[in-house]
Amino acid sequence: MRSVVYSMNASLDGYIVGPDGGFDWTVPDEEVFRFFIDEIREVDVHLLGRRLYETMLYWETAGQDSSLDATELEWAALWNPLPKVVFSTTLSEVRGNARLASVGLVEEIERLRAEPGEGDIAIGGAALAAEAAASDLIDEYRVTVHPVLVGGGIPFFPRGERRVDLELVETRTFHSRVVHLRYRVARQDPSAG
Repeated sequence: MRSVVYSMNASLDGYIVGPDGGFDWTVPDEEVFRFFIDEIREVDVHLLGRRLYETMLYWETAGQDSSLDATELEWAALWNPLPKVVFSTTLSEVRGNARLASVGLVEEIERLRAEPGEGDIAIGGAALAAEAAASDLIDEYRVTVHPVLVGGGIPFFPRGERRVDLELVETRTFHSRVVHLRYRVARQDPSAG
């Protein structure tokens, strides 16, 4: 079965954007960007909330920007054809290789898991991930922690949710002092009775 993966950048105090809505502290250097490129190669479909979708629209036309370097062009070449499902109550249309969700998140994930494929089902956006977490649909949490405290904003993890035990799968420290953490949800084996 395809894994559902929630992967975002976060400050050390656990926010994906600061109290002013800014996230300029997440701009990756070449090494971290290369890591993100390798990670996106493992994704078959990306589920996005409206805010993240609108942020990522930049990449729809970024390939026309002559100031982009080879790494940015490679990212755009991978991101643009990647199928995306956007969950929004305010958008009436989306661009590129995206479609608006026609069912709820749980139903969409169940449908995608039933389809053939080996790549991950990625979730981007804290609100969407919180909904998936509440329904116990996330298989892996991947957080790229930046060495900054922003003091508030939108948290990476939903607040007030149930306890979830995790198994550390991978850690990586980059030269820029950014640390990537990858955790798998520790699920009970149903046959263990």
